Amino acid sequence: MTDLAKSHPPETPLPARAASLILNVLILMALLYVFLFSIALFGAAFKLVGKEFSQHLIATTTNPVVGLMIGLLATSLIQSSSSTTSIVVGMVAGGALTVTGAIPIIMGANMGTTVTNTLVAMTSINRRVEFQRAFAGATMHDFFNLMAIGILFPLEQTTHFLEKSATWLSFQLVGAEGTKFPNPVKTVTKPVVHKVQDLLTDDLGLSNGIATTVMVVLALIGIFFALTFLTKLLKGLVLDKAEGSLTKRLAGGGLGAMAMGLLITVGVQSSSITTSLMVPLIGSGIVPIEMAFSATMGANIGTTITALLASLTGTPGAVTVALVHLLFNISGILIIYPVKAIRHIPIRLAKALAHKTAEKKYYAFLYMVGVFFIMPLVFVLIDKALRAG
Repeated sequence: MTDLAKSHPPETPLPARAASLILNVLILMALLYVFLFSIALFGAAFKLVGKEFSQHLIATTTNPVVGLMIGLLATSLIQSSSSTTSIVVGMVAGGALTVTGAIPIIMGANMGTTVTNTLVAMTSINRRVEFQRAFAGATMHDFFNLMAIGILFPLEQTTHFLEKSATWLSFQLVGAEGTKFPNPVKTVTKPVVHKVQDLLTDDLGLSNGIATTVMVVLALIGIFFALTFLTKLLKGLVLDKAEGSLTKRLAGGGLGAMAMGLLITVGVQSSSITTSLMVPLIGSGIVPIEMAFSATMGANIGTTITALLASLTGTPGAVTVALVHLLFNISGILIIYPVKAIRHIPIRLAKALAHKTAEKKYYAFLYMVGVFFIMPLVFVLIDKALRAG
């Protein structure tokens, strides 16, 4: 009888299970809010000192390669490809930048937005296996963007097919009534972010530089705290309880995962949030990297659709820039995703890099700082020196 009781423990009463589930959901929502608030605070901190600098960078672009690097650096600084695209759209609409000059910046911005993923992966740096998976999940997006840029950047410079296609489409769309979707993430996080920023800059009288440092530290603490407990909770709710059945069903269909990534990104209006949430799930083993890759492709399209809808009431140039972003991501997916051997290249490269960073942790910091900040900054400085000479 004792053995039987041990092998078949009494089932937890339904009210207790329901109460436990409600409590876990509430904790999950609280942790998710802390994570989203921290990401928003991180972006606001960089915008405090970086937006004006980014605008100046974009205004001084002359060379397509330098434009590509400026898009990468500007987006890494302000943590938002949407913000970079908005600056570019405004400058094109105001005649300060041509559509031809804007296209390389948009391509670079697509790469720069993925720095947030790498930052999120760092939260598990002390857990080797989890960190290796998370870093691979973060950087597969980088390698996809590098492949897309490597193929489409020279093609665009020789044929201008993106510019021509987007220009034609923009003339078909301009005049249509634009649609502005409410942004639920900004609605719940922006007021609190503004209060923190006002407290530091107005009430305490801190300079922008010091306020930025404090905001970055607070954001990093929030991200680390939220993801540490979010990962554990998700393991309990998804992996342990459901035994990965949900993950297996999603993993069976790449297009389903892509649609999921697209819909989530349209809902929250940020591909960074969608892909950043994927990173800890990949690290925990809840989501296979292949499924996450498909969802990331959907997120890439989702973030451009929201920008396009927001630009429909603008000038033809503004709509053209938004369409270039959309066509660039769609073209990259059509070239890379359909063939399995090609689709696995970004994943294999990301796994190889993650293996190296798991062995020597400082490689991860060198990669993040080198690719997203030092490399583009060197290009910009060389360009300025050559023009000054």
